[in-house]
This record gives sequence, structure tokens and C-alpha cells, in this order.
Amino acid sequence: MRWSGLGDGGAATGALFGTDVVTRTLDTPEFRGVTFHEVRAKSVVNRVPGASRMPFEWTVNPYRGCTHACVYCFARKTHSYLDLDTGLGFDSQIVVKVNAPEVLRRELAAPRWRGEHIAMGTNVDCYQRAEGRYRLMPGIIAALRDRANPFSILTKGTLILRDLELLREAAAVTDVGVSVSAGFLDRELWRTVEPGTPSPERRLDAVRTLTAHGIACGVLMAPVIPFLGDSPEQLRATVRAVAAAGATSVTPLALHLRPGAREWYMAWLARHHPHLVRRYETMYAGGAYAPTWYQRRITRQVHEYAAEFGIGPTPPGAHRRVPAPPDADPSPPQGTQLSLL
Repeated sequence: MRWSGLGDGGAATGALFGTDVVTRTLDTPEFRGVTFHEVRAKSVVNRVPGASRMPFEWTVNPYRGCTHACVYCFARKTHSYLDLDTGLGFDSQIVVKVNAPEVLRRELAAPRWRGEHIAMGTNVDCYQRAEGRYRLMPGIIAALRDRANPFSILTKGTLILRDLELLREAAAVTDVGVSVSAGFLDRELWRTVEPGTPSPERRLDAVRTLTAHGIACGVLMAPVIPFLGDSPEQLRATVRAVAAAGATSVTPLALHLRPGAREWYMAWLARHHPHLVRRYETMYAGGAYAPTWYQRRITRQVHEYAAEFGIGPTPPGAHRRVPAPPDADPSPPQGTQLSLL
């Protein structure tokens, strides 16, 4: 997404934010240190590059940049496409597609659209703090519901609970996947590596609430952080907590460090855990992903603990429709679940 593709009146000229692209740029007291760049997008349904490892083809991202400020976030590199800083700028310069719901409705109604699955929260979190101000997701979910278009949401944000009823309505007419990301329980690690997110405990409380309202949800145990959150004791405690929250599945994902995120994460590591820098340089010498042997070890251990606590991984593409529970019976329906790709 470049600025030239965001506006309704043509490409931006020379300046970083052309007047034909940016509606307004503002700072607000309740978001001290954060600047919002409100834009009007021409399109919000994005095709995933063919070389991607993602198991879906289409995404909707109402925001660019993320106040979660996760030091490992692979999406940091995307800020450089807008000539924005991938470090503090990614955490504090938030691009908001203020017309995302209305543009999505138009694109879903287009004759060329075939009703394919749309994934959200796979680049930056659609339920980051900015969503509390802009409330774009209710309109987005309603647009998908009204076209019975399948979709999935991945989030670290507990704000998803605000949209429970909309999710139930959508799940009654199409396939909906919901998953919460929680890679570890260590509170000290959380405060330094994911400083803008709700705590892991609050995220698992959200899983519990979603399930209690008939929206069964999986947990993406991501990232598993080498040498800081990957001991057998840590993995087992996390899987046990995930199971206790009522998650339908747990799927581990080892930390990967793509360009943009790699530099920011390694700088954080040098400040907080300098004794690990050399080990990381060795482990990630081959590229962005941890070695295959390490990924397999983590996956095997998590699956063993998941079997112990009665949950499992989510099969790729496994979606099940969840009817909205009757108004007179708030208990979740039996034998049904939602899954995320």
C-alpha cells in the first residue's frame, strides 16, 4: 500500500502525504505520542502475494502501523513503503482508512468478487487501541455479514468483545474464524516485548468470554520466543492456561524475524538480554525463520501438552458455521465451533 494508491483523486505528489490522500493528521490527548493519519482508501480488499506462506488469499487491513508496539512485529517493514519509520514510527504513526467499511461494501458487491475468504488481523491488529476511537470493525463485520462472506479475525485485542453480537450474527450465515494470539504467560517478558497489548491473561479471558457466548475460538501461540519463552515448563503452563480458557485449538508459531522487524528486535535484545545476541545471530543466520529442527521441536512439545489438556491444532482451512444461540438460551450451542485458518 503506497500513498499513491490510497486517495480518491489521484497520486500523491512529492510530499509524504498529498492533500488528495490524507483527510487530516491529528494528535489527541487520550493517545499521547500517537499521530493518526486519516486517509480515504480506493480499495481495502488486498490480495496476498503468491510467495507468501499465508493460507489465505485476501485480507482487509483498516489500519497501518500498530500501537501494540510488539518489538518482533513482522509488519514493521510495511511502514517503509510509506516512507515512515519502521521502529517508533510504526508504533506511533497510525494510518487509518476512515472509509474502509463503505469501500468494502462496494467491493463485495462488485460482479468480479466471488465471495472468497477474507482474513483480518494478519498484518496489524484490527483491534488495536485506535479501533476504540474509529470503530471501523463493526461496519466491516456488518458488510461481510450482509454478503454472507466468510472471514477470520486474529487479534491480541480484547476490544473484539465489543462486537460479540455482530460476530454471532455473521456466524449464523457464513463461515467465521476467530483466534486470539498469546505466545507466553511471562508478565515481565510481556511488558517489554508487547508493551501496548492487553496482558496474556486478559486475552485468554477474552477467549473464555467468546466461548461462553457461542463464539468458540482458537489460540495462536505466537510467537514462541527462543531462550525467553520456550522452556518446557513455560510451554506447558501456556498450553494449560489456553485449555483452561476453553480454546478449541492451540497452534504454536516460533518467532520469525523479517527485515524491518529483525533490526528493531535485535536492538531490543541487545538492551534487555545482551547475552542472547550471539545465540540469536547464530539461530537466525539462515534467514527470517528459526531452523526447521527448532520449529519441529516446539511444535512437537506444544502438541504433546495440547493432547494432555484435551485440545489440538487447527487444521488448515477448517471452518465450521456457528448458529447464533437463541435469545432465550445464552449457552453456547453444542458440537459447533469457529476456527481460524
